[in-house]
Amino acid sequence: MNKEILLTTLTAVTLTSTLFAEETLPVKSEVEPIHQMPWESKQTFSGFAQVGVEMGDGAIGDDQNGDYKFKADRVRILWKYFSGPVGAKVMLDFVQAGDDNNGVGLPDVVKDAFISYKFDDALFLKAGMMKAPLGMSWTTAGWNLSVVKRAFDKKLAFERTFGLMLSGRDIGFGNKGKVTSLEAGHERPWKGFGYDLMIAGQAGRSGAVVNAKTGDDNAYIGRVMFDWTELLHIEASYGVSKSAGGIDNDTDREDYKAFNAGLDSHYKGMSFESEYYNVENIRGVKGWDMNTLALTLTYPFSSTFEFAMKDVRGTETLDGVDSDAVNTYVGFNYYIHTKNTKMDRMSRKKRNRHRVQMNYVFADVDDSFKGVGGLYRANALLLQYQFKF
Repeated sequence: MNKEILLTTLTAVTLTSTLFAEETLPVKSEVEPIHQMPWESKQTFSGFAQVGVEMGDGAIGDDQNGDYKFKADRVRILWKYFSGPVGAKVMLDFVQAGDDNNGVGLPDVVKDAFISYKFDDALFLKAGMMKAPLGMSWTTAGWNLSVVKRAFDKKLAFERTFGLMLSGRDIGFGNKGKVTSLEAGHERPWKGFGYDLMIAGQAGRSGAVVNAKTGDDNAYIGRVMFDWTELLHIEASYGVSKSAGGIDNDTDREDYKAFNAGLDSHYKGMSFESEYYNVENIRGVKGWDMNTLALTLTYPFSSTFEFAMKDVRGTETLDGVDSDAVNTYVGFNYYIHTKNTKMDRMSRKKRNRHRVQMNYVFADVDDSFKGVGGLYRANALLLQYQFKF
């Protein structure tokens, strides 16, 4: 009897095991273990340096004693990271100080430090230290400028600040251009709409905001734009940085308010830009207002040499008095060891790796014009060499 029971039990176990194996084996073959799923990342490392000399009594700061002022505008190292929808960017500028002199939460040497998550070309989120989306020229990369300086209107932008930003690019018209989620402005000639919405700490790195401290108050910025290839880019932005004179100052606690509008067009190697600022309550001072208009033009005479000029003029109102300032940059860009001979917008960016720029600045400034930095009060000669890798 015991043998029969044992035999019956073994037979049942064998049949059950066979049936289980036949039912589950195909299922197991269709399931891919998690550790075998594809996962890739990409990292890029780059940098650039701009070194030059300024000549003339009107150099920035009005404190130049020597005939020649040798300086570097930027010496930067840049790291970018991508993995699926995740992106990140860190950029350091060794011209800047190692202290947080502007109260934004990171040392001045840190220009960018943010992460991004791309849900879609029309919706991506960024968090960290990044360029505030106000000012067309301001959100153009420093190595891609047509003249040596951005000029004195740059200080009216919100600069970089710490916060959160929702953005979208290349929306509509089925253009399907490349969108990385790290965009600061109109880096590529898309075909369609774009936008940025940002909430951040005070814009302490702006020339129009002072005495900022981390957590003291906030800034709010919005921008909309439209691109039609490289032929046309237009944008408009508006921002408010609360308590622009600092929260400890009872007399200068007004909010800094800024409106910016810009147009950029490239055609057969030529480029034209127009940009307008209208701002109120600079550094929290009620009634310290300014409006500026900047026009920039480049024209190629050959594949290595182009004419460049920028005219920026502004009217400042302070204590009920209007004052005017004009800085006109005239000069050339000379491309050394060019990667290509094309002059369309994207090719020009690649050609900027080795470039010599020369500008003569014609200055016409009222003595009462105060400004917020970056202003030449007398004529000056600027010479700069740029190297990018």
